[in-house]
Amino acid sequence: MNIGLAYDLRSDYLAMGYSDEETAEFDRPDTIDAIERALVKLGHAPDRIGNIFSLVKRLAAGDRWDLVFTIAEGMHGYAREAQVPALLEAFTIPVTFSDPMVLSLSLHKGMAKRVVRDQGVATPDFAVVADREGAEMVRLPFPLFVKPVAEGTGKGVTAASKVMSRQSLIERCSELIAAYHQPVLVETFLPGREFTVGIVGTGREARSLGVMEVVLLPAAEKDVYSYTNKEKCEALVEYRLADDYQAKQAAETAVAAWRALECRDAGRVDLRSDAKGIPNFIEVNPLAGLHPEHSDLPILCGKAGISYDQLIGMIMDSALKRMHGH
Repeated sequence: MNIGLAYDLRSDYLAMGYSDEETAEFDRPDTIDAIERALVKLGHAPDRIGNIFSLVKRLAAGDRWDLVFTIAEGMHGYAREAQVPALLEAFTIPVTFSDPMVLSLSLHKGMAKRVVRDQGVATPDFAVVADREGAEMVRLPFPLFVKPVAEGTGKGVTAASKVMSRQSLIERCSELIAAYHQPVLVETFLPGREFTVGIVGTGREARSLGVMEVVLLPAAEKDVYSYTNKEKCEALVEYRLADDYQAKQAAETAVAAWRALECRDAGRVDLRSDAKGIPNFIEVNPLAGLHPEHSDLPILCGKAGISYDQLIGMIMDSALKRMHGH
């Protein structure tokens, strides 16, 4: 099959003048190389498209593909991850991963939590705060956890994200709103273990690929899987495959959330346990990083005995089943 490859290269956006943090979610060339190699091994003919600006030019020139494997994250707005799939949907070109509606919904952490909560999935109590007055009106018990409502890769998450007082809450909310130009999510802080669950499949066929526990080492920023801890994960974080009772509960909750949000093909669900040891949904990543050595999903798969090529094969199998109506 003729498979288009859509992606955002970090170097392209740095060259446009964007900062390291603004481009943190974008990909390195070796990620694209790895996906391309895997697709060739599966018998496909990959065609590198690049970002949405390149895609627009290619579509205008009349280029078409049987399927587009898209990991493009986009840059602006709540629909940024949905822009490439939405554009391709208009041309009736199938894509891997979740549809535009799900990608927009899941990027807004507050909206995603409302949907999973409505489906009976455990998630910490929360408020979405758009200004100082909103922070003053929050009526949740401390400690609380504060982060931008629509960022990934730990952006805006630091040791200061855990707040212990009303004054700290107001200050942190104000800082994040000013820095990221978007509302913030304020949640009950959960003191338990932190998990990420890899998921493959769509709907009833969705299943856990494994549960990985995120263990912060002594030198890491405490209590939070922060931007710094993620960027320097080799020195600050230990990833352990977990298979005990609590980890199995985390997998069940993750799959329930995945289905509730109608995510497709593959991705990750992040969870944290409350004081009673019950895993709670924190957020979903329906467009998970695919760097073979540094991204959480391939790391998890490697620990679970699933090769990178097998992971890409599972993603393609799921997408092709949907394409052919199975």
